[in-house]
Amino acid sequence: MQRQFFHSPLFGHLAVLVTITIWATTYVFTKALLEHLTPSQILVVRSLLGLLFLSLLSPKKLHYVKRIDRLFIALAGFCGIFLYYFLENTALLYTSATNVGVIVAAAPFTTLLASRIFLKDEKLHLSYFIGLILSMTGIVILTVPKGTAIAVSPFGDFLAVAAICVWALYTTLTRIIGRRGYPNLAVTRDMFFWGLVGHTIVLVSSGQSLPLRTITEKEVLLPLLFLGLVASALCFALWNYGLRSIGPVTSSFYLYLSPIITIVVATTFLGEPFTFVDGVGTALTLSGLVVSQWRFGPKK
Repeated sequence: MQRQFFHSPLFGHLAVLVTITIWATTYVFTKALLEHLTPSQILVVRSLLGLLFLSLLSPKKLHYVKRIDRLFIALAGFCGIFLYYFLENTALLYTSATNVGVIVAAAPFTTLLASRIFLKDEKLHLSYFIGLILSMTGIVILTVPKGTAIAVSPFGDFLAVAAICVWALYTTLTRIIGRRGYPNLAVTRDMFFWGLVGHTIVLVSSGQSLPLRTITEKEVLLPLLFLGLVASALCFALWNYGLRSIGPVTSSFYLYLSPIITIVVATTFLGEPFTFVDGVGTALTLSGLVVSQWRFGPKK
């Protein structure tokens, strides 16, 4: 009975929900680390810790059935663990966090299109589009500061759009790899290797290095361990399992919960107020997530 639960769609939903919850709280730890390290240094250490942890859990070399599978895993790791974060962080240099937040919230839509184009098994149900409109409206209400408007910043906004396209490619590739039957932990480990390669290239090309003395300090090491072991290794393993279990589109719709969880954390631990407008945005976002799972019309 217990074994069946861990291989059921219910556990897939739970795995994705836990992942989104943890990812939504990482900003607290990242914000603290930015006082000591640069974004590139944080990403390199975070990926390295994740790779080492996954290597301990799954030390055996992954034997590929087809050569192209190695390419798929390398591309997935490079896209999801390196390029997505690189594009998103770079976009913040040229446009506002509000713009990036709203654009990134559209990731489920690009994932839906990619799944339909490359996988052919994700039908474009009306409920997806209704849910998208409801959730995106809620995301805009939650993300855009009160009394301000979204200003267009072409280059930065383009990078944010590129980021969600890369994420859609990552989820699609992971779904394809999942169909090959490879062990999830071993696949995630190899993805982390290629993600680490990308982050290291950026670090070296920018003339930076890893300040080992700073990294070993308690106030720096503990947040890094959380980001590397929990938010990276554990969460990507759970996310990849969710992609296999419930599919990329359903998994990506859980991304809508991220700003809601962030508000809950900020309200609970930072004492920030929860306004009526926040309530409306939360209600719309959650309703969009629920509606996206409906299927209109008679069941076959």
